[in-house]
Amino acid sequence: MDDPRKIILKPVITEKSTDRIEQLNPHGEPKNAYTFHVARTATKPEIREAVEAIFGVHVRSINTIWQRGKARRTRRGRATHTADWKKAIVTLRQGDKIELY
Repeated sequence: MDDPRKIILKPVITEKSTDRIEQLNPHGEPKNAYTFHVARTATKPEIREAVEAIFGVHVRSINTIWQRGKARRTRRGRATHTADWKKAIVTLRQGDKIELY
């Protein structure tokens, strides 16, 4: 892994992703799951190493998802779409926390 900041591009801060941090798991504890926009070629082990290096936390699990680009219209009425991107949902060990704001 060269530079962890080339793997973790930015956090995804939406209403759904912030709710996922505080949502309770079946044991009644917070899920502690954070969402990140990651490089297209990033693998789960690379994402794990990058998150642990950047934020100094311990990762429990990682789920990756390909987000398809949305259809858009230009000013001249032509159809286009935004680029596809890769999202990672990183679940941390209990007691660990990342300050995103």
